[in-house]
Amino acid sequence: MKFFVDTADTAEIKSLAASGLLDGVTTNPSLMAKTGKKFQEVLADICSVVPGPVSAEVAATEFDGMMAEARVLRSIAKNIAVKVPLTPDGLRACRRLTDDGAMVNVTLCFSAAQAILAAKAGATFVSPFIGRLDDVGENGMALIADIVTIFRNYDHFRTEVLVASVRNPMHVVEAAKIGAHIATVPPTVLRQLFNHPLTDKGLAAFLADWAKTGQQIA
Repeated sequence: MKFFVDTADTAEIKSLAASGLLDGVTTNPSLMAKTGKKFQEVLADICSVVPGPVSAEVAATEFDGMMAEARVLRSIAKNIAVKVPLTPDGLRACRRLTDDGAMVNVTLCFSAAQAILAAKAGATFVSPFIGRLDDVGENGMALIADIVTIFRNYDHFRTEVLVASVRNPMHVVEAAKIGAHIATVPPTVLRQLFNHPLTDKGLAAFLADWAKTGQQIA
């Protein structure tokens, strides 16, 4: 499974990228607004740090506006993935951009039917939002299972399942068990994947025993 981080905080991204665990970044207008900076500068900075896909979302809701904004986004860096909403105009833009060689992330997916449309439109990624489904009493992980199963039935589908709206480490683990290609997670959740009390306890015991020897490795 690939890990993307869902943030526009460049300091966080640089820290996580240094770990070697980061495969890409997803952003959205809300995350960009939190930075208080010009979005072009933020995206350029992120793209210079992360060689993998960096999703940047259009703000327009109609086809011509999406295409105009996509041209601006694509000019920032070669690893920009243009993020479009799962609407008729968004899928039309997806098809056009994909045919032109762009990476496209189709976002705000909440059903398997929508995911099929994104794959047929040639999306590089489709982003089902599992946490938001859970919030309204639906089973977000069941949606991931349905999409993965459907995509496996068709060799010509090249769209990767990018699990979004991840709330906790178990979302990541369950999505990996199902076979989702990517999880995009907030920095806090990505760091929580490291945590286990037995790891901390075991390390403390090892260090205590080593200290008793009075030796040094270097």
